[in-house]
Amino acid sequence: MHIVVCGGIVPDPLQTLEPVATAAGPGLKNELLLPAILDPWAGCALHEAAHLAKQCEGSRVWLVSLGPKAKLQQVMMSLAQKAPFELVALDGPAHGFTDAHETAALLAEAIVSIQGLDRGRLLLFGGWESASRGQGVTLQMVGERLGIADQFQGVDRITLRDDGSFEVMERVEGGRHLVSWCTGPPALLGWATGERAEPRNDPQMGMKNMRTIMPALQKATPVSLAAEGLSYHDVRLPLQQRQTRIVKDMPPAEIALEIFDWIAND
Repeated sequence: MHIVVCGGIVPDPLQTLEPVATAAGPGLKNELLLPAILDPWAGCALHEAAHLAKQCEGSRVWLVSLGPKAKLQQVMMSLAQKAPFELVALDGPAHGFTDAHETAALLAEAIVSIQGLDRGRLLLFGGWESASRGQGVTLQMVGERLGIADQFQGVDRITLRDDGSFEVMERVEGGRHLVSWCTGPPALLGWATGERAEPRNDPQMGMKNMRTIMPALQKATPVSLAAEGLSYHDVRLPLQQRQTRIVKDMPPAEIALEIFDWIAND
C-alpha cells in the first residue's frame, strides 16, 4: 500500500497564544518563537500508517506537511524517531488563519507530484479534526480533488483482509461505532485517536529518516496562501470570567436553567 499522511504543525498547546494583526492579516504574537509540534490528530494518523505499513510488505508512507521550513525542521528532528516515513514539505504559513480551500489545493498538488506514488493503491490519512487550519474540512477537500470517493471520518480502527479489502470502524453519535467494509484503495481515512500508543523514540530510525528529511526540507516548495476574499473583522482570545456562588440543595434542573441563561446572555 502507498499511504500518504497529511499533517500540519501547530504551536505547542502548553504555550499561550495571542492573536495579533499583522501586515499580512491576522497572526500569532511571537509566532516564530513558539515551539511547534505535529498536529495531534495527524500524529495519530501517522502512527496508524506506520503500523499498517508493517503489516503489508513493500508499503511506503509519506508525510505531506505545509509550514515554515524552520519550524518543520524543528518538528522533524523529534518526529523522525517515532515512525519511518518520507517527507514532502511545503514552505508556507501555519498560523491557522489561512483558508482551508487553498490549503487543500496545495496539498493535493503536492501529493500528485510524489514520484513513485501509485494512486490506485493510495490510502490518504489525516486527522479527523485539526488544531490549526483544518476545521474538519481540509482532508475531505484534498480527497475530493484527488477523486477519492470512499471517505471515512472519525476512524478508530482499520483491519486488513487477505483479499486486499479492509474493515473500518468509525465513531458515530451516542458513543457508538459504525463498521464499514471497503473493497480496497483508493480511500481516505480521517483518524480520531486510533488505537496505537505514541511510539517510543528510536534513534536509529531517526538517523535513517533524517537522511531523506533534510534534503526534502532543502527542496521544500515555497507556497503562498493569499486568502483572497477572506477577511477577519476581529480576532481575540476567549473571554475569561469566573463568578463563584456556593448553593446547597439546588435542584439540577434549576442549575441547568441558570447555566443556560448565563450562556444566552453572554
